[in-house]
Amino acid sequence: MNKNEKFTLAGNAGLMEGQIDYPKQDAPVGVALVAHPHPLYGGTMDNKVAVTLARTFASLGYVVARINFRGVGASEGVHDHGHGETDDMAILHAWMTEKYPGLPVALGGFSFGTFVQSKLAQRLAAAGTPAERLVLVGSAAKKWEMADIPADTILIHGENDDTIPLIDVLDWLRPQEIPVIVIPGADHFFHRKLQHIKSWVTQLWRRPGDVAGTETDTSAAE
Repeated sequence: MNKNEKFTLAGNAGLMEGQIDYPKQDAPVGVALVAHPHPLYGGTMDNKVAVTLARTFASLGYVVARINFRGVGASEGVHDHGHGETDDMAILHAWMTEKYPGLPVALGGFSFGTFVQSKLAQRLAAAGTPAERLVLVGSAAKKWEMADIPADTILIHGENDDTIPLIDVLDWLRPQEIPVIVIPGADHFFHRKLQHIKSWVTQLWRRPGDVAGTETDTSAAE
């Protein structure tokens, strides 16, 4: 099996350009969808944080799909402030669940992508097909109207994020009583801090059947 594969998929605004990243094993344990940062500020599916999330999910045994949002790369259409982008991620979700029926679906996003994934998670839950779990990095609190998220969501934020200040994330999470992992010294793009994203997600990811002492054991984070 190839390590990754490019694809195009019909979206509501035209063709969407995307990539699938495969796990090492032949039978994936789940599907993961990754959403990139803001298209109007240079965000693409090849953003380093988005790629880190994709590789992390693949290392956990997930088959991972990510797309360029409207107007980015070879994806057609124009930016729709998160509304059309959520629709397009829902189309990607439907396509991947048809390709891999019965597998759980995790959602990951960075910056603007966290807004899109929070909305998609809300939509999936309302439809009775909730996401397995969310991983949100640099959550876009107060930049966009983030939906409430499940209690087991993994949130990672940089201490020195001057694009989305940590206090805004805390204000958003406080009523939900959900904790956030703060990476000391990290800026919004996690320059020279990307390894912490993979490390924390790997430590905190628990699936049915996992046993203490594996690499996904949470004891190292307690």
